[in-house]
Amino acid sequence: MASSLSNCFIAAPSHSSRAPSIRPLQNLIYYKPFETNLCIIPLLLKLRNPKLNSVQTRATLDEDAQISTAPSVLVEDQKQLSKEVEESVRVLKNAAKTRKVPAEEILQAFSVIEKAKLDPSRFLETLGGTKSPGNTWMLIFTAQKKLDGGKYFPITAIQRFDAAGKTIENGVYLGPLGCLTFEGRFSWNKRILAFIFERIRIKVGPLNPFEFSLKGNDEREPSNKDPFFIWFYIDEEIAVARGRSGGTAFWVRCQRIGN
Repeated sequence: MASSLSNCFIAAPSHSSRAPSIRPLQNLIYYKPFETNLCIIPLLLKLRNPKLNSVQTRATLDEDAQISTAPSVLVEDQKQLSKEVEESVRVLKNAAKTRKVPAEEILQAFSVIEKAKLDPSRFLETLGGTKSPGNTWMLIFTAQKKLDGGKYFPITAIQRFDAAGKTIENGVYLGPLGCLTFEGRFSWNKRILAFIFERIRIKVGPLNPFEFSLKGNDEREPSNKDPFFIWFYIDEEIAVARGRSGGTAFWVRCQRIGN
């Protein structure tokens, strides 16, 4: 279901009384909880009522938030990181902050970062943290296969990766309209994160959410035969990956705060 980063990203924070917000390091990008997973997004967009234009459908920067464009600690650890890669990282961080960087510049940044073949030894720890419930990331931009075009993702899509528990949670949020999330397990091999979804949870309007299992009797370890992400870059603020079908995307780091 989520094998393509270009058209099937589904992400979600864990379900609790705490609302997520984007926090690139010390800065916050807020989005409202219950704001809904890809694969059904085309349908959801068709169902959206034009009168609900006031509903926030993507995360926006807090007035005081400023994403750092300086190289991160992780970037500085990679001693042979080229100036071209550093500049590409700055382009993506500026895009996450403003959503005004032209798509062509983002696609070029993707190409540079992918070709750099950076050391992935710290990727999983940075992506999923060192303890549960892991780290949360918001989808910013998706590109087509072979970087043949791309665009900013129009609604709030969140993914949570828990490196300690090897779990993944994906969801899309459409404010008061509801949300749809998928939960499952993942495996990690060098820079490849393969995953299997086991549960789906649906919430429509003010109704209580309901869920059902997708698991069956499948207890096997996720493999490259399942949906997967190939990670090219991860630091404390942004992450870049490609899906099984060839689409590339990047996320900005999130953190939960109180309602």
